[in-house]
Amino acid sequence: MKTIQAIKHLSIRAYLAEQGLHPTKDNPRYGLYLSPLREEHMPSFKVDYVRNLWYDFGLGEGGSIIDLVMRLERCDFAHAVRLLRNRERVPIAAPRSLSPLSTVPALRILSDTPLRHSALLDYLRRRGIVPEVTCTYCREIRYTINGRKYFAIGFPNDAGGWELRSECFKGSASPKQITTIDNRTDTVIAFEGFMDFLSCLSTKHPDQLHIDVNSIKLGRQSSESASVSRTPFDDSCFLRQ
Repeated sequence: MKTIQAIKHLSIRAYLAEQGLHPTKDNPRYGLYLSPLREEHMPSFKVDYVRNLWYDFGLGEGGSIIDLVMRLERCDFAHAVRLLRNRERVPIAAPRSLSPLSTVPALRILSDTPLRHSALLDYLRRRGIVPEVTCTYCREIRYTINGRKYFAIGFPNDAGGWELRSECFKGSASPKQITTIDNRTDTVIAFEGFMDFLSCLSTKHPDQLHIDVNSIKLGRQSSESASVSRTPFDDSCFLRQ
């Protein structure tokens, strides 16, 4: 019987291939996939072949092959271990020496400043979103991924993390959580994403820049992990996508 440590060495790359999932970008150290945990059009699911770990930039989550099976099969740790113990065809990931870069977090925030970059503002206009609305709620975020510098629109959440968006990137910086905006009423509008929230406000601009009810941004995974008791409302709730 395989031990837990032996199971964690089962190749994530081979496991995904068994599911018919293959990287859209591949090199000897890692592969980038379309996330198997959610719908997306640009690959943001990374499998590190050297460390045999995965990370979903859109969810801000990652881990071992056991964590991945728990998410894919919607099961607990013990059940995931049993499933993997029965998968004799999954090969062991070959151990390799780690370079110093492999210990650096994949996404790291460098700074947040007022939103001014013309490329980001033009992206908003093409999406039909009024830049003045975005500047009220968002920041310009500078960040690095594996040592390379990028910038994006950043929308803060209640736990100090960020949702990040640009024309070329959709992701987040941990910790993952919902965002609440309290306007002291008994009505709630829940948005799936912050771009939906900004689009809604843009339809009101310039007559009413601030939405006139409580607003909650619910991410796909954030809504599952957030406690309902955190939201002090009971009377009315509207969902918008």
